[in-house]
Amino acid sequence: MSVKLYEYAVILDEKRNKDDDITDDSRIVVEPTTVLAKDDAQAQLLAARSIPEEFLTNGKLDRLMVVVRPF
Repeated sequence: MSVKLYEYAVILDEKRNKDDDITDDSRIVVEPTTVLAKDDAQAQLLAARSIPEEFLTNGKLDRLMVVVRPF
């Protein structure tokens, strides 16, 4: 099984606009992190699992953006 290198980050945008652009009220919740994954889906899953519990339970989940990119 071969693996690929991915990088992900999680961004919280308190005032997300209708175009889903990042605004001045954005902040990084999970710093850019590199992982090895077998495909994009696994990299997305690892990124989602890294979201701190406080953002999952306080109703801010819909304001989070998970960004994943392969190398």
